[in-house]
Order: sequence, then C-alpha cells, then structure tokens
Amino acid sequence: MAHNAQSAIPGSGGVRIRQRTIWIAALVAALALLTTSCRQLQARDQLNKGTQAFKNANYTQAVEYFKNAVQLDPAFDAARLYLAVAYMMQYIPGAESPENMQMAQAAIDQFQKVLAKDPKNDVAIAYMGNLYLNQKKFDEAKLWYDKLIAVKPDNKEAYYTLGVIAWTKWYPVLMAARAKMGMRPEDPGPLKDKKVREELKAQWLPVLNDGLGSLQKALDIDKEYDDAMAYMNLLTREKADLDDDPAQYQKDVQVADNWVQKALETKKIKNERKPVGGGITAEPAK
Repeated sequence: MAHNAQSAIPGSGGVRIRQRTIWIAALVAALALLTTSCRQLQARDQLNKGTQAFKNANYTQAVEYFKNAVQLDPAFDAARLYLAVAYMMQYIPGAESPENMQMAQAAIDQFQKVLAKDPKNDVAIAYMGNLYLNQKKFDEAKLWYDKLIAVKPDNKEAYYTLGVIAWTKWYPVLMAARAKMGMRPEDPGPLKDKKVREELKAQWLPVLNDGLGSLQKALDIDKEYDDAMAYMNLLTREKADLDDDPAQYQKDVQVADNWVQKALETKKIKNERKPVGGGITAEPAK
C-alpha cells in the first residue's frame, strides 16, 4: 500500500504546526508594533497641538491635548511633563478656591509620575519647589530646592530661593516680636527684650545662617547676582535685631547697607552692558 511521502516523515505534522504558530506570533507582533507606532505618531501629533495651544496661553485646551498624548502613549514622558506644567500654569497663587487647589494638586500628581520614572528630572523638581513656594508651604518648598541642588549643584536660582525662603519665614516673626515690644519697623534695633532675643536666637539663628549661606553660594556661582545681593541685605539687616548690643547691631546694619550699594552698582553695570540701538553693545563701566 502506497504511503504519502509527507506522512512518512516522523513528526512532520508537528513541524508544520510549530511553523504556523511562529508565523502567527510574528504577524501579531508586527501588527502590535504597527499599532504602537501609529499610537505614538498620534501622541506626538497631540503633543504638537498642545504645545501650540500652550504658546497661545490656552492652557485648558493644552491640558486636553497633553492628556490625549499620554493616553495614547503612557511612556511619553515629555507629554506628561508638559501636562504637569499646563496644569501648573492654571494655578493662581494665593487663591484658596477648591478648583484652584485641585489644579495645583493635578500638577503635583503629574510631576510625581515624571519623577517616579526619572528621579533626577531637574525640571520637574524645580517646578515642584515652585508650586509649594507659591502655596506658601515653605518647608516643603525647601525640601524640593535642596533636592534640586543635589541634582544640579551649580543652580544659582535654587540657592537664591533658599535664601528667600529663610527671609520670608523669619520676617513676620520678627515684625510680630517688634510689635509686641512697641517697636516700629523703622525703629533701630536690636530687640529690646533680652529674653525674647535669646528665644528667637535658639529657634531662628540656624535658619538665618543657612539662608545667608545659600545666598553666598548663589553669589559664588554668579558674582553679579544682584537679586541675591538684595536678599543678603535683607537677611543681614533683620538678623541684626538678634544682636546683644547696639554697637554690633550698627556693624551688621553697615554690612547690610554695603550689600544695598553693591546691588545698585551691579544693576547699573549690567544695564550699561545691554545692547543699545543697532545692536551695538555699550562698553562696560570703568
């Protein structure tokens, strides 16, 4: 009895089944890749539309485009970062409405998702610090600016902001202490009550010294950072109220005055360097 040649080959049926399975798997993989590629292209199209809406300050529309991009391609980290920023741009500092707070939280949630994948994303870290700063959550803001410095040690704005935070926290405490003693803001210091001075020193001197140190680091990075000079003046001047005697107070006030003068001179020099008509740059002041 004649036998089919194919059936005479041991296991030939199994070979055909395995080949068919491989072909099907390859086809499915190719289709999945094609689908993924199409979704990625669509995601980038949504990103481009969102970017245009963002440039036109249409942040609500930008959010929708960026959300679409993230839904189409969950691994599209740039789109998620843009989404977080678009939420943040709609947050109004100082407004306490539930809607406004939700907008801030939406931005924080998206920044956190970016940082979950990329813990050293300095843009997301900086924006987190800025959000908490605008919400007057100074301790949280300081933590994020410390993180930013750990990632970018040469970031002068981060050091400067830490100095601003120190002053912002200290100033209302100082003014309250002065008011309680019957001292007006313009009255010369130091604070009259020694016991109050000692209590404030124990709590606030580390904060003030840390702030001054941060401002100095900003100036080490940029010796013409006039904004940092302005806050060196403020922190030095208000820290002087904790001095033990009027003579030391006067010395510290003189140091503060020197920072004021240096800031003004630096601003003047920088303004003189700015291009004038026709693109000609003025000579630096001698």
